[in-house]
Amino acid sequence: MNPTSIMKIMNAKNKFTENHPKFSAFLNVLFSRRIEEGTVIEITVTRPGEEPMTTNLRVLQSDLELINELKDIAG
Repeated sequence: MNPTSIMKIMNAKNKFTENHPKFSAFLNVLFSRRIEEGTVIEITVTRPGEEPMTTNLRVLQSDLELINELKDIAG
């Protein structure tokens, strides 16, 4: 990955954190501990004027392996 792309990503991450400090703090607490197999992750999306949609997933070993691969790629 070239330095310009890294800088763009870092600037976007900083802007996201500035715009959504509670969500960023939530993610920091969440990822301060290892996510274990069997953990349930649930997400709800509410679009303006629409009913909320919710789904969840139970983390599998293969999910943890994917996360580790992505971490390795990101450095």
